[in-house]
Amino acid sequence: MFNLLPLAILLLCCVMASGQTTLSGKIKDHKGRPVAGASITLKDTYDGGTSDSLGNYRFTTTETGEHTLVVTNIGYKVVEQKVALRGGSQVIDIEMREEISELKAVVITAGTFEASDTKRATVLDPIDIVTTASANADVTGAIRTLPGAQQVGESEGLFVRGGTAQETKIFIDGTLVNNFFFSSVPDIAQRGRFSPFIFKGTVFSSGGYSALYGQALSSALILESVDLPDQSSANLGISTVGFSGGLQQLAKDKKSSWGVNYSYTNLAAYFAVVKQRVDNFKVPALHNAEANFRIKTSKTGIIKFYAYYNGSALGLRRPDIDSANLKDAFRLDNFNLYANVSYKEKIGKKWYMNLGTSFSTNTDKIGFELQNADNSPADINHYPYDSKTFNVKTLAELSQIKAVFERRLYGLSAIRFGGEYMYFNDKNTFTNRYVTDARVRVDDHFKAAFAEADVYVTNDLAAKLGTRYEHSSRMERSNIMPRVSLAYKIGMKGQASLAYGIFYQKPEKEFYMQNYAMDDLVYTKATHYIINYQRLSRDYTLRIEGFYKKYNDLLKTYATGGNSIADSVSNGGYGDAKGIELFWRDRKSIPNLDYWISYSYLDTKRDYLNYPHAMRPNFASTHTASVVLKKFVTRWKTMVNASYTFATPRPYYNIRYDNGQGKFTIADQGKTIPYHNLSFSLNYIPQAGLQNAKKFVVWVFSVTNVLGNDQVFGYNYSANGMRKEPILPTARRFFFLGCFISFGVDRTEDVINSNL
Repeated sequence: MFNLLPLAILLLCCVMASGQTTLSGKIKDHKGRPVAGASITLKDTYDGGTSDSLGNYRFTTTETGEHTLVVTNIGYKVVEQKVALRGGSQVIDIEMREEISELKAVVITAGTFEASDTKRATVLDPIDIVTTASANADVTGAIRTLPGAQQVGESEGLFVRGGTAQETKIFIDGTLVNNFFFSSVPDIAQRGRFSPFIFKGTVFSSGGYSALYGQALSSALILESVDLPDQSSANLGISTVGFSGGLQQLAKDKKSSWGVNYSYTNLAAYFAVVKQRVDNFKVPALHNAEANFRIKTSKTGIIKFYAYYNGSALGLRRPDIDSANLKDAFRLDNFNLYANVSYKEKIGKKWYMNLGTSFSTNTDKIGFELQNADNSPADINHYPYDSKTFNVKTLAELSQIKAVFERRLYGLSAIRFGGEYMYFNDKNTFTNRYVTDARVRVDDHFKAAFAEADVYVTNDLAAKLGTRYEHSSRMERSNIMPRVSLAYKIGMKGQASLAYGIFYQKPEKEFYMQNYAMDDLVYTKATHYIINYQRLSRDYTLRIEGFYKKYNDLLKTYATGGNSIADSVSNGGYGDAKGIELFWRDRKSIPNLDYWISYSYLDTKRDYLNYPHAMRPNFASTHTASVVLKKFVTRWKTMVNASYTFATPRPYYNIRYDNGQGKFTIADQGKTIPYHNLSFSLNYIPQAGLQNAKKFVVWVFSVTNVLGNDQVFGYNYSANGMRKEPILPTARRFFFLGCFISFGVDRTEDVINSNL
């Protein structure tokens, strides 16, 4: 019996072999390239194999008859193919098509820097902003280190690619923010009102932005607020300029949260130590309060509410430029309230809805007073002193609602459409020695509709096609704006993008409020052309971008009454801007060091306002460059941050009305000195490395313009044009020292890593 056993086994193997089928072949993509690591199986069996580095596979099965061969691989569409198993060897080659997915697909980036938890093109997140040495925890301060942004120190706002600050608009959760910056103070730039930690996503578009947004001739900064916090927390802060505190409470089921924050800023102690160039007879003091709640409505839906309040007051005086012993006193009282509600939800299998509404109101009470050497009112009733004492009260309100619907198509392709309605209500009351309570009111019912499609032909080729329609009741005019962007993938990490778009903007409300003759005004217009190359990985970002922007129908002011005061306006202006920009960010080459370098070349001219002809605007430098470094020194438990910004001289002009020629002419012109700013900050974290810490403590120390470089932002001229004075920062340096404590949330890793 035992002698026959080997023979029986041999006979059994021969029988089994006669019923086997050996399947082999090659797995390729649509371009004929081998696909490695693909899984090849017979459906509803355990038989199969995996392709090698050359795309070859081979396996044996005892199944017979008709079966389905299933081929899968990450990033490719599933392939199912019928096969008839008849024994022996069979060769079956398979072609796979790439699945269009967020991990591999090209991203349209022309003109746009994005940072959020859903985009791979991360540039600046909240930690980036607060650890940028020159930003002083201001969102727009950090944005100014990116290419395209100009270094303007005498006025708030973002000046981008030859555009004014009014040509850049800022949106929170899809809706326009009417007063993002603190109210204007003569020759002193104001910071943004909102903390960077309320935002999870930042999109800075220096041109060519989406059709979902409008009324920004040059640029859009699009901010998205945070969702639910990870856990309940509290925070306290004290610094050289004030104190703050807040609470965030997460429900036990982690489906809702609420929070409140309050901060008080008073610069009296700081100004007592760091002397200012201006006389602050009323030291700036600010009260800020915030409230929020968030509710998860489903696995895919969330309602978010955010409200912000600010009350502030200040007063300052300077020597009067037209005299040797008089002074100009300025005072400001501000009340600002902003609130928004947004609702996101998935409706149906492929439909998404995004609703938003917001309301803001801002009141400024402004007083200018001519004073004598004793700081008492000076009553002088002849030119130019008789017009230097006046009071203005301004009210700006904006109510809006916006709806966006999205329908997912195949792969990542989608179409979105919607509309928005905005009601602007602006009031001014003006009083001086000649006028008592002169009141002007301007309102506008503004409506817009838009549609946009993302079309992914393959993972390597995508297009964004959009159009926008707008109508203003104040102007009684409409416009239509086409926009298109294309992106093509070059290699594994590189891509090229193109963008084209037409952008319109209403004339600024200041022209309506000043009783100019506004008949037959049209929208100002800009046409953008952009070409972009980007190479992106987890550790490196390289962007090179060229642009050309054509301006039409810019506002021009005229002095029709034969004097130096502009009393009429038209759309007779024009201009252009062109340039090239570079951005490089490296998080890996040097251990624990994150740095980025940006450079902008700008060639721009415009004929607008009272300019006598097309010339470089006084806010535009030809060359601007920034270097930002961040390094965590583990041994010291300290993050060291530094930034340096350089800009070539800006032009300045004294434009005066020439009675003889009957037009505006340039009485004096020149260039400022180059702009240099080296800033430095330290974040000391005494608990870094400790486990199970119940609180997170960070000490912050920062200095802007460490070297004390002279900075001149332009010149002011006397009424007769014979005297000019430089516009300077209020102090050579700004110092900050603060301690901030968080209870319940340890942000140590956030600060240490900071995307390293």
